[in-house]
Amino acid sequence: MNPTTQAFLAALLGAVVAGAAIIAWHASERQQQRVPVTAPPVVPPEVATVLSVLRSSAVIVGDDDVVVKASAPAYALGLVRGSALLSAELADVVRQVRRDGQIRETELVMSRPGVPSRHVTARIAPLGSRLVLALVEDRTRERRVEAVRRDFVANVSHELKTPVGAIRVLADAVAEASDDPVAVKRFAGRMLIESDRLTQLVQQIIELSRLQGDEPLEAPVAVDVDEVVAAAIDAVEVDAEGKGITVVTGGTKGLHVFGNEEQVAAAVSNLVSNAVAYSDPSSSVSVTARAESGAVEISVVDQGIGIPQDELDRIFERFYRVDPARHRSTGGTGLGLSIVKHVAATHGGEVRVWSVEGHGSTFTLTLPQHLPAVDDRLMPTPGPKNA
Repeated sequence: MNPTTQAFLAALLGAVVAGAAIIAWHASERQQQRVPVTAPPVVPPEVATVLSVLRSSAVIVGDDDVVVKASAPAYALGLVRGSALLSAELADVVRQVRRDGQIRETELVMSRPGVPSRHVTARIAPLGSRLVLALVEDRTRERRVEAVRRDFVANVSHELKTPVGAIRVLADAVAEASDDPVAVKRFAGRMLIESDRLTQLVQQIIELSRLQGDEPLEAPVAVDVDEVVAAAIDAVEVDAEGKGITVVTGGTKGLHVFGNEEQVAAAVSNLVSNAVAYSDPSSSVSVTARAESGAVEISVVDQGIGIPQDELDRIFERFYRVDPARHRSTGGTGLGLSIVKHVAATHGGEVRVWSVEGHGSTFTLTLPQHLPAVDDRLMPTPGPKNA
């Protein structure tokens, strides 16, 4: 074969290979155009609008476990950070719903370092073919209220059993000692003490049930602090004289607070009665009132047993007593300070305590001051009196 023929054949073969390559490239291009590129899932506009105004925590998760959309409360609750779910349990349920398309409901406990645990309920449902919607409600407060209610009922049952049982035993003793007037008189006196304790406990339970919502007052009025303090001192006069305790008053006279007179009186009365009950014989209790930055501070100072520092945070709990062994002799129910705390919360005030064990305590109840120039405009105008 001569050189010219060889060159021609080589050129022809190159042209064929080049043509085949071009044809293959075009075929590949057409094939790629026919295969759709996977695009990220798109949240329907209606759903996105709802999430923007939703108060509940809502999260929309794509098929790659990436958060596509989340409501503001979901971030505040700590469900989402960036584009990831922080709860591994919730993410696992989301994957289960994506697999079988079944709606699921579950309860979770979310915990993060340095943050109190949150009890939540979640309802997870498919949203189209690629998205999963999770609606999460924070139930922490409801769980806490339920726990408090259970404890309250258990404590009330325990506290009621003591005086009721004592009255039953004393009644049996009176029946057996019917021919002994001295014994009957002694047992009858004990029965009166136990019945008074039972009455006080029931009254304080009713009062606490009214206050435990800490709801704002419906019709606040001007409450005379001097009258409230005088009534509280008068109520403990007999007990104070029996122990040789002197109750003195001081501070600024003529002050008024804005609130409910019955509740304020109950709070101050509980503070004064506690001070007398837990003070040593022949000591003194002082009650003072003063105005401070638009508020009235009512302080009750005693020279009693005091409160250990590690128990100061618990003394306002229902039925909590610093010295359980002494509550029988003092007649306390363990509800007085809890009532004071709720009265303060209801009135938008606070109660503070300072105490040194063995040297007495100071309780300070702070309530909004009644300022006639401002508060009288909020009070209803009395109608005309009938002639």
